[in-house]
Amino acid sequence: MNWKLFAIFVVILGLFPLLWSDPYVLSVMGSAGIMIIAAISLNLLLGYTGQLSLGHAAFFGIGAYTSALISLGFEIDIGFGITWQVDAKPVWIAFLAAILVTAFFGWLVGKLAFKVRGAYFVVITISFAQVMRMISLNWTDLTEGPMGLISIPPLNLWVPGEGLVNLTSKAAIYWLVLAVGVIAYMLVAMLVNSRQGRAMIALRENETLATSVGIPVTYFLSMAAIISAAIAGAAGGLYAHTVRIIDPDVFLFIYTVTMVIMVVAGGKGTLGGPIIGGLIFGLMPELLRGVVQPEVQWVIYGVTMIIILLFLPRGLVPAIYDFIAWLRSPIAISQRKAGHSLAKEAN
Repeated sequence: MNWKLFAIFVVILGLFPLLWSDPYVLSVMGSAGIMIIAAISLNLLLGYTGQLSLGHAAFFGIGAYTSALISLGFEIDIGFGITWQVDAKPVWIAFLAAILVTAFFGWLVGKLAFKVRGAYFVVITISFAQVMRMISLNWTDLTEGPMGLISIPPLNLWVPGEGLVNLTSKAAIYWLVLAVGVIAYMLVAMLVNSRQGRAMIALRENETLATSVGIPVTYFLSMAAIISAAIAGAAGGLYAHTVRIIDPDVFLFIYTVTMVIMVVAGGKGTLGGPIIGGLIFGLMPELLRGVVQPEVQWVIYGVTMIIILLFLPRGLVPAIYDFIAWLRSPIAISQRKAGHSLAKEAN
């Protein structure tokens, strides 16, 4: 990857609130950024190992609930006269704990689910997400059930001379999401360009051949699941501390579908795919709001997805790479030169 172009892109995004300070626009960009982080996590599993997880919203929800509960504190009756009480912890400790907890669940699901393949794996991941939603809906002593958790404290930052400053403004939330997104992107980029990443790609391309040359399948798939779940948990934690109210709807299947659309449309197995796909399908509903009716919005959303899959089956980013490669090819250069020559002769 070109780190210089990536740095320029990050700087441009970082300057966005200074150029366009509309709170609504920044709120929309922040929400899209959280979903892009979740899509980056799914891309590691779907794009680089070839494993389609349709229960990825479970890790997003686990991260949100874990970070919220630890920052608020809770007390539950385990049974046999035993009570488990956790006092409210600082928000960053809660956020990091959410990442660790989701990483554990990623390991657990990977350990169980990677013993099967294909449709069986998909069913297991969907079932896991549904089980987590039912737990959040019915364990009212811990999660407040359908009422949800409210008054979740925002993340904060220590500023010299001012102490801890709550990150509640739209610009502050935008920069926070951008910072976490950059860390997630760089983590995935370094992983997929390492020896471990090449092993994951080998498993995606031909698992039988990869196994025959000594690549431990379960080990690398579990590694991908752990890191993918941890990043999704970070996205969920961001969601909890920026929206500051969550309910069992964070486990809904639509969140997983949104992640899959962002990854596939942008180009699975590419670092920039979830970002491009996320910007398009994350911002499209907001751009269409107020312009067309809600029913028409979803029609346009679906038609756009179908058009991309029909004409650019590998996604937008691979299509852009192919176009750039064609522009640099000798044939394309000669065609352009011939075109310039004909234009001069015509003049």
